[in-house]
Amino acid sequence: MPIDFHVDGGIATITINRPERRNALDIEHYELLSRAWQTVRDDDGIRVAIITGAGDQAFCAGADLKSFVGAKPQLSALMRTQSQQLLNRGLEVWKPVVAAVNGYCLGGGMTLLLATDLRVCTDAATFALSEVQRGVFPANGGTQRVVQQLPHAIAMEMLLIGDRFDAATAQRWGLVNRVVPASALMEAAREYASRLAANAPLAVQMAKELALRSRDSDLATGLRMEQVFLRILQESDDVREGTHAFAERRVPRFEGH
Repeated sequence: MPIDFHVDGGIATITINRPERRNALDIEHYELLSRAWQTVRDDDGIRVAIITGAGDQAFCAGADLKSFVGAKPQLSALMRTQSQQLLNRGLEVWKPVVAAVNGYCLGGGMTLLLATDLRVCTDAATFALSEVQRGVFPANGGTQRVVQQLPHAIAMEMLLIGDRFDAATAQRWGLVNRVVPASALMEAAREYASRLAANAPLAVQMAKELALRSRDSDLATGLRMEQVFLRILQESDDVREGTHAFAERRVPRFEGH
């Protein structure tokens, strides 16, 4: 399968498996990736997802332009806004997503990265939003998230000039959490995922949703949403389990109820 998907211990690992094309995404890959993200969203047995690329050369080199050149979709398709949704295109996945970047992270690979929550990369990783050098701009959230997540001048340099930069620069700019040797990449990603999966899943998902929605709401609305979500959590089995585990000095066993 060009998109590999497996679940172990509540952690879903999604691998873009097209190393001969630097894991560039054609129409088929986008469709399969959309299904994978929907499974992560809808399967209660999944608490965390890791996204990575096959091989040791690339995380994702973006869209495979050869599959899109001359293949303009019908205008009616423009109005099907919920068709084949992706994580970076607006699909609401409140479970945390860890990116394991194993090489080139360019164009659509970068917009995918910007839609994840925690990010680990190899010391040889290379990043860029280079679409303007090819006559287009980074869609699927590229123009939106980069200015939300990085300082304005840095975001504009990435977006409007489009030059590549290395892993050390990505870490300095706050784009990634950790830079590790290639041999330690998946171990580091799974360590993050395991720590995330050990926490109360409802609380983790609510915290993520509140944090992301705060970008589009005023403070008063955000504070009110916090009150409502917290009141809902107070009815959960996980809150009782967390309280009892703390009192009994043991590791809590959260079930997401």
